[in-house]
This record gives sequence, C-alpha cells and structure tokens, in this order.
Amino acid sequence: MPEEALALTALPTIDEVTAAQEQVYRVMSPTPQIVWPLLCERLGTEVWVKHENHTPIGAFKARTAVVYAAELFRRERGITGLVTATRGNHGQSVALAARRFGVAAHIVVPSGNSPEKNAAMRAQGGHLIEFGDDYQAAKEHAKDLAHEHGWHFVPSYHRDIVKGVATYWLEFFSAVPNLAVVYVPIGQGSGICSCAAVRNGLNLKTKIIGVVAEGAPAYALSFAAGRKIAAPVTTLLADGMACRVPDEESLAGVLQNVDHIVQVSEKEIGEAMKICFTDTHNVAEGAGAAGLAAALKEKQALAGKRAGLVITGGNVDRDVLARVLRD
Repeated sequence: MPEEALALTALPTIDEVTAAQEQVYRVMSPTPQIVWPLLCERLGTEVWVKHENHTPIGAFKARTAVVYAAELFRRERGITGLVTATRGNHGQSVALAARRFGVAAHIVVPSGNSPEKNAAMRAQGGHLIEFGDDYQAAKEHAKDLAHEHGWHFVPSYHRDIVKGVATYWLEFFSAVPNLAVVYVPIGQGSGICSCAAVRNGLNLKTKIIGVVAEGAPAYALSFAAGRKIAAPVTTLLADGMACRVPDEESLAGVLQNVDHIVQVSEKEIGEAMKICFTDTHNVAEGAGAAGLAAALKEKQALAGKRAGLVITGGNVDRDVLARVLRD
C-alpha cells in the first residue's frame, strides 16, 4: 500500500480511547455484554453479544459526535451550528452533541426517510431538512449548507468519531477475554476501524470479519479489489449500512485489518432480526442484526470458537419490525 494510504490509517491509540471515555460517560453508561443461551445453542458455540442498542439513542453512535464535538470546540471558537447528513442514528448523535455544547444541529435526511427516526432526531433537538433520494445526495447538500451558512459539517467518519466508537470495543474486549472472532457491520466504517484500533492496541489475536448487505456491497467490492468502488444501494432493512461510496480513510483501515467481508441478503437480515427478538428479547434494526446474520451464514467455521457480535442499534420502525416478525 502506498505510504500516503498508510498515513491515512493512523488509528486511535488505547490512551486516546481511554481519554474519550470521559466525554462518552458524561452522556451514557457502559453497555452490557451478555451470553444468551438460546443464541449459543443456535450457533453451536459460545457467543457474546454487546448491546449498543442500550444507549440514550438506541445505537452505538451515542458515543461518536460527543467526542468529535469536544475536540472541535477545544480547537475552534465561534461555531454557531453543526450540520450533517444521515438516515437516523448519526443524526441523533449530532443533535445530542449539539445540545450538550449549546449550538444548533441541522440534520439533512433523504426524502422519504423513516418518520420514526426523523421524530427521534427532532426529539434530540435537531432541525431536519429533507433533500435528495439517498444518503449521498443528502451529504452533498449538507456540505453545501455548511459552506453557505458557516455551519460546521460533521462527517460520518473521522478519527475523533472513531475514538468515540472505540470506547465500546474497549469495554467489550476488556470484559470478554480471548474472543476468537468478531462480526462487525460496515456502514461508513467507524465501527470496524474502531474495532481494529482497540484490538491492535491491546495486542489481541481476534479475527475481525466485516459484514455488508448484498444491497449495499460497496465495501465488499472495494475490499476484493483493493481500491474504492462505488455501488448502488438497494437494501431496505439495513439502511444503517446503506453506503454507496466508501470513505477513503476507513477503507484503508479495512484493507489493513479485516480478515474478510461477508455479504448478507435481505432475507438473512430479516431472519437475524427475528432471532434477536426470540433468543435475546431485544429489538435489533437491520444493521444491528447483520453481524448475527453473517455468523449464522458461517456457523460451521465457528465451532469451538468464542465469538462476539454487536447489536449496533435497535432503531427500527414499528411496522417494519412487525412485518419481519410476522414473515
């Protein structure tokens, strides 16, 4: 890999992640990691589940923007507003951080975005703006608004955001020793790169397996090719993984640290959501159940191995969940 690409992948250190915990724990407590007997029985091995659906916004991103904003306001003065693009969880995170630091949050969402996720972002204090047909269009508009109004654009992937996400991996790896393998959903890459940062920082041998939806294969195609490849997004259930264009920096981290990437279908994601509900009594959104879907797909390879899964979020619309459970 070229030297400039290596420079891009300077992941946070354990000391930086530990320092980030101070900001994270001002808005939430550590989340639990639990062994669910029915899930272990189903997968035929010991499985630990990290419950990032148990945060103030129902997703791991409660940890992200608050760390990003703390670093931002330490460096800069005179910022009057934050702006970002999202399908839901990242927007809640930015609104939560903006409220903590006393500035406005402007959230651009694609047209037709989930009404329940929109309501949750508004409840956190976000000002919603609908634009475009997908996340990429919303992101481009958010950047235009930042330039026009002088707001600060908060990206989905940034080293300071990775620091925040990494706090849950530090909790997980510290609480559960000797994890042989972990399955990590990939959206814009903060989750899987933060996993690599903590695994590497603790000198662990845990194998990291990425997970994408078949209807959002950009990272899988890019991983196979060793370079960024854009791909159309058709997934409906896994909107938290609906990436059309990979982030250059996170892709470099994925190429350096991930063993392989599993693609899971809409049917497999829906089945995993149903299993989460029946075996753990937890609600998982599509992206939150994707790791389980991949583990089920690779069940034979897991025999005798201690595995880790993360329910990255539980923000699924009621009618969608009802349909999944019914079908």
